Amino acid sequence: MCKPQLSRRNLVAGLATGGAGVAFAGAAAASGLPQASPSQFYEPNPIPIVDGKAALTPDQALEMLRQGNAAFLEGRTRQLDLGAASRLQLAQGQAPFVAYASCSDSRVPPELLFGRGLGELFIIRNAGNTVDTVAMGSIEYAVAVLGVPLVVVMGHEACGAVKAAMDVVKSNARFPGAIGDMIEPIIPAVLAARNATGDKTEAAVKANVSRTVERLRVASDPIMLEPQAAGKLKVVGAYYSLSKGDVEFFDV
Repeated sequence: MCKPQLSRRNLVAGLATGGAGVAFAGAAAASGLPQASPSQFYEPNPIPIVDGKAALTPDQALEMLRQGNAAFLEGRTRQLDLGAASRLQLAQGQAPFVAYASCSDSRVPPELLFGRGLGELFIIRNAGNTVDTVAMGSIEYAVAVLGVPLVVVMGHEACGAVKAAMDVVKSNARFPGAIGDMIEPIIPAVLAARNATGDKTEAAVKANVSRTVERLRVASDPIMLEPQAAGKLKVVGAYYSLSKGDVEFFDV
């Protein structure tokens, strides 16, 4: 079956009658692609900026994430401004409202899960969402220099790094290269969750997140501890369901 073609004449006519946006809509209609109605778009509240930093409380920042994930579950997407003017403005400085420690898994992109755009999330990603020296320094930078009010540590369903750590505990599995060293910090969480009921992998993933959250709350530098004691910073855990698309926040 031949795919319908959008002629140059139709494209020019679309540009003439309503700009590039109308032309794109015309292209979608001509090609049989589904067209998004205004109700399918998600437009979050703007982030207030004061003295170059996001002026949100920790709870306000968390609520913005919840709202964004709700829109993601409803299939509503955000129309992002990726034009030159927006890029030039962001080049002058960033004011993210969350520092996000997440897994490198390609199915877990924080910006898409929460309907956020450029300059809004300060993301630290590695397999298994562990926090080593580099990740810790990145989080501390986000808190001390960028002034984020919220730090989220997020694991996810069917995490390969956690499964590998489970294999080490269960059958003394060994992995090539630096993979074994990478998953070693996850092993204590696997041991803590091995008697849990229900899905063993989910329990281990959540235990891994909770251990990191506890570390950031209790056993970290005053850079992290002082703003938490003052109520200016909150550290929470999260779990993303690949199959459902929802993010569960815990240890809030």
